[in-house]
Order: sequence, then C-alpha cells, then structure tokens
Amino acid sequence: MGAPGRTPRRLLLLLVLGVCGAREVVVPKGPLYRVAGTAISISCNVSNYEGPSQQDFEWFLYRPEAPESALDIISTRDSRFPYAIFAPRVALGDIQVQRLRGDAVMLRISRLQTQDAGVYECYTPSTDARYLGSYSGKVELRVLPDVLQVSAAPPGPRGRQGSSSPPRVVVSEGQELALGCVAQTSTQEHTHLAVSFGRAVPEAPVGRATLQEVVGLRPDLAVEAGAPYAEQLTTGELRLSKEGAEQYRLVLEGAQQEDAGTYHCTAAEWIQDPDGSWAQIGEKRAVLAHVDVQTLASQLAVVVGPGERRIGPGEPLELLCNVSGALPPPGPHAAYSVGWEMAPAGAPGPGHLVAQLDTEGIGSLGPGYEDRHISMEKVAPITYRLRLEAARPGDAGTYRCLARAYVRGRGARLREAASVRSRPLPVHVREEGVVLEAVAWLAGGTVYRGETASLFCNISVTGGPPGLRLAASWWVERLGEPGLVPSPPQLVGGIGRDGVAELGIRPGGGAVSVEQVGPRSHRLRLHELGPQDEGVYHCAPSAWVQHTDYSWYQAGSARSEPITVYPYTLPLDTLFVPLLVGTGAALVTGITILSTVTCCFMKRLRKR
Repeated sequence: MGAPGRTPRRLLLLLVLGVCGAREVVVPKGPLYRVAGTAISISCNVSNYEGPSQQDFEWFLYRPEAPESALDIISTRDSRFPYAIFAPRVALGDIQVQRLRGDAVMLRISRLQTQDAGVYECYTPSTDARYLGSYSGKVELRVLPDVLQVSAAPPGPRGRQGSSSPPRVVVSEGQELALGCVAQTSTQEHTHLAVSFGRAVPEAPVGRATLQEVVGLRPDLAVEAGAPYAEQLTTGELRLSKEGAEQYRLVLEGAQQEDAGTYHCTAAEWIQDPDGSWAQIGEKRAVLAHVDVQTLASQLAVVVGPGERRIGPGEPLELLCNVSGALPPPGPHAAYSVGWEMAPAGAPGPGHLVAQLDTEGIGSLGPGYEDRHISMEKVAPITYRLRLEAARPGDAGTYRCLARAYVRGRGARLREAASVRSRPLPVHVREEGVVLEAVAWLAGGTVYRGETASLFCNISVTGGPPGLRLAASWWVERLGEPGLVPSPPQLVGGIGRDGVAELGIRPGGGAVSVEQVGPRSHRLRLHELGPQDEGVYHCAPSAWVQHTDYSWYQAGSARSEPITVYPYTLPLDTLFVPLLVGTGAALVTGITILSTVTCCFMKRLRKR
C-alpha cells in the first residue's frame, strides 16, 4: 500500500532554502548503531508549520539492498499504513509510534531485527498553504550482531562451595567476600562496557526492581556504589577492580548478615551517538553465586576445663577456655575478647570480672584483683588460660568463660556481633579455719574530762597456718539525736599486720596513740579527753596469711562488744563557778550542782 500525498513531498527539491517560516522536520544525526534484539527509540519533531497544532507523521524504511524503495512502517493517521512485513509487529506493539506532543513523536522498536537496518525517514504530510522548507528527515540505523558475553569468572567465588550451579557460597560474618565476572564484546565499533555487581535478597525473583546494585563501573570508567554501600566504597571496604581485558572482581570486606543473597553481574554495552550522547546498545546478566553469611552468633562456642576443682589455700588455680567455631581470623575486620567471670557459691548471675584479654590482646584484671598475681594469656590458637598463683578461700565460686566476637560494621568502628558464656565451672577452696575473738574494755571504767582514756583489746586466735599475723583497729560511732540515722563507724587508729601504726580521725581532734602492749593485746589512748570524744568504741582484729606469691589475704576477722566512753566533769570544777557569788552560796550551789550532775549522769548511764 502506497502513502497518499507523497508526490508533493517529492517536489520539496524546488524549495528555496533560507525562506523564513519554512517547515522543518528534525530527526537525530546518524548513523545510529544498535544491537539486534535490543530496543531503539528515534525521535522526530516538526516546527515552523502552518495549520493545526497536532501534526501527523509517517515512517518509512529504505533498506541497503533497495535504497530507492520506501517501505511503509507506521503512521499516526492511518492504521492500514504498514506494509505486510511490518503489520504483525505493529499489531503486537513491537513497533509503535508514540506522540510526545502535537508536533513531536517517537518511533519505538522493542526488539530490533537484522533486516531493520537501513535509512529511516520521518515524513509530515503538508498542512501549509505553500510548500516551503523540509517535510521529512532521514537517519541511518545500523544493526550490529549481539556479541556481548557475561559469565562468572573461573574458578568461581571464594568460599566453601557446593556442587550446585550457580554455586552456593558460605562465608562467615566478618570474612571477605570476593566474586569474579567475565564480560567481553567483539563489536567492531568503538563501544564501552559498563559492568556492575548486584544483589537480590534470597529467594526473590531477579529484576530491576529487586536487584540492588552493590558497585559498578560506568561507561566513563568511574566506579560508583549503590546507596547502602557508598560509605564502604569510600573507606575502601568495598572494591571493584578490572583484572586483564575481560575480568572484573568485586571484593567486600567484613561481610554481614544483610549481605546474603543472590549475586549477579550485569554487563551493558554503550556507544556514543553522533550528537554526543551515550546510548546503551546491549545488556546481559549472569548469576554469580548464592551467598549465605553465617553469623558469628551461630558459630561461636566456648568450652571450659579441666572440670570441677578442689584446692587448698595458697595453691595455684588454672582454668582453660577453648573458643571454637568457623571463625574468621582476627584482623582489621574481626576481633575477639575472652574473659573469666566468677560468682560466689549460691550467688545469682554470671558474677564479676576476674581477668580478660581485650580485642587488642591486652590483659586486664577486674575490680578487687589488682594486687593479685593473676595472668590471662592465649596459650594455643583457640585456648585461653586463667591462672591464679595463690588461691584464697574467697576465690571459691562458679567460674564462666565469656567470649565476645566483633566485626567492623558499616564504618570504622567494631561492633559486637556475638557473645557466649560457657557452662559453670565450680571451684572449691578450703577455708583456713581461723577463728578470732576480741574482748575490749575501758581501763578504770570511768574517765573525766582532761584525762587520758585507755581502751584495751585482747585477741584470741584458734586455727590458722604458721606465720599468721594479726592486725587490730579501733572504731567509733558518734551518738546522734534519737530518731536520726547514726553515722557510720569512723577509724580512730590501729596497727597493721606489719606492726605499723595507722592513725585515723579522733572525734575530739586531740592526740591519739595506739600500741601493742602484748603478743595479742592492743591499747588505744585518747589524751586530754573532751566532750566531743563521747561515743561508742569497738576493736576490730583481723588475721592475715601470706602465700607463696608473697600476696596477703585476710583469713578472718572479728569485732568486740561496744564500749561507751563518756567524759565526766570533775567535781572540783563545779565549785569554782559559784565563788563569784560568795563562799556560802558556793558551798550550797556546788553541792546542788554536784548532786544534780551526778543524779542525771547515773540516770543516763542506766539507760545505756
């Protein structure tokens, strides 16, 4: 079927060029190169026309073997326009013309065929009063064979692979994930390849909507990452490299659970059109691997030994902890810390820290163990040892080994990925059998202001090893008003296990002396007693044992009964005050004051 109205179009050669307001039809500059099986869109617009704003368009093809014969493809005004060779494709929508606006359209061919190569003409039927300008535009299209190839790079991705195709790769959290891709083309024209690696969540269908780009090499050779991986590309944890002329390699350091999925390699071939724009002329995708990321929490295991321990005081205590699992080696993207915790027998929870090795391999001791001879060290690739040079009865309890695994997350900081505690390991340490008793008293029973108060403490000891040393300290509790919370005991003074005196703070602020007056007898003296020294005093002896590692520990303690110290007023002091009003009045007043003070004091003493 011919195209009506084409005879005037042949007369366009008679137009005088350069006439103002002449009709002009514009199509892209050629030649255009596209690949068989891919899509193409060719634009066409008309300007400087007369008549309605909505113009009609007709497309024709001149094949290389018949450059003078026009084949009708499609028209905006006549559905019967296509030749028989194009009619089925137009009916299926494989070939269509899309109107962009009244004077612009787009010819779209969804799947190019080899015989689609040739010169395409866009013709606009005249709506002008006179034939001036151009009524059609032509552009050449060359259809290239599909020679683009993409596949997984041999010998395949790193990791533990199965025999399935595509392979299933298992990496541990924190390990490096490396995948390879081969992309090549033998197109004779000058084209560029863009290669990108993408990930689809496990079991999800693969498509542009579900395939998330990890990283890609653009046609201008720039490397860009998908939004979730941009920071890793900046820090160097994500890399894309080209190895040789055809191989591309993705390296993702410190794999995390969210990195699991099906990985694909997409290769796109690009060519630069004559107008300077880049057009994609081919794209192919290959499945590289199904990647599973095993979390450290599912792999980390801790076993302790050598079993329940029963030792004596002063003996060494050694405990072993084996940390196992398919774990990545410690390095920039994975690290481990191992420590021991102890809970006293019957106490709930894991207890308090004894010692640990941190992620840098630096050892530290828990609170209360700083002055002990304790070591924590790695003695084998997966074995850690805790050693207490000299155990004490207070070391008895339930021990657990705590292992923590860290991986470097999306950024520079390590994050804790897993932690596991071992089963409880009971440790029994025999008691020293030291029993202390203390008896304290106030010499004379009564003390007056200005005098020296002497308090004695006799200590008795039962049991204990040879070389046992004693220490004794004196404490006072100040008496407060009834109903108020009493103040905590305050150290007044004492003598340590090494015989060195230690002075605290005396309530009255006067001089204090402490001394050992016998093998197991201690004395506290408060000189020039004053009213502020009033309070309840007690003696607190303690027994100390030295072990082979030269460390000391307290093997026993006791506390005496309380002693009330009340500074009395001297009787003669009561007589000097009334002398100001006469001798006779002094006698009467002095006797009255003396009897009143004595009476009140005796009542108060009886209450205590």
